[in-house]
Amino acid sequence: MQIQLEDQMVTLHVQYAKRKKLSVTVDGSDLITVKAPKGTSEEAILGAVASLGPKILEKLRSNAAARQVPRVKAYEGDEEAFLYLGKEYALHELIGDRQADAEELKLALKKFYTASLKKIIAERIKPYQTQLRVKPKSMEIVESRTKWGSCSFDGKLTFNYRLAMAPPEVIDYVIIHELCHLLHMNHDRSFWRRLGSIMPDYKEKEAYLARQGQFMTL
Repeated sequence: MQIQLEDQMVTLHVQYAKRKKLSVTVDGSDLITVKAPKGTSEEAILGAVASLGPKILEKLRSNAAARQVPRVKAYEGDEEAFLYLGKEYALHELIGDRQADAEELKLALKKFYTASLKKIIAERIKPYQTQLRVKPKSMEIVESRTKWGSCSFDGKLTFNYRLAMAPPEVIDYVIIHELCHLLHMNHDRSFWRRLGSIMPDYKEKEAYLARQGQFMTL
């Protein structure tokens, strides 16, 4: 089964089963799966998918972006742009003018991001701690290839130093996300309700990280 979503023709993998509601999912390989109750008409399926068109296309675009390979950055000269709080800067604007090789400059930039993020989070976390009535045991800036933040069972929070490259509101999202884990360790309905009560548009911040995260590198 196929359907036109804006300027893109997509193929639907339809599965019929004993269920009450219809669901649509898009995986990382762009496979669009529709699980529908037995007897659901093609018209009903296409109508449901059409109503979810913007979300489906956003996921497909996110998948396409994830497949792109970030190029290696140049640390010599001022032609390269480096992200800081969602904006682009020349390297010397962030770490000053230095006579050093690429690896030393890269290390200096990482230290800048780490120190900056520590100060930023220490300040921005305060109002959300008050709103949620929680206080983490400790907070640390770390390097991670897979996570933007984490919360341990004993209340220790960690944040990826690369978050310093994200806009402030995206940093806030990760802060709130991890603080909510102090109340709800699992990603259950209570967790998402709590998160949404503090930041109703949190899905936009999630989408930003999914879309841009691969480019937030040294």
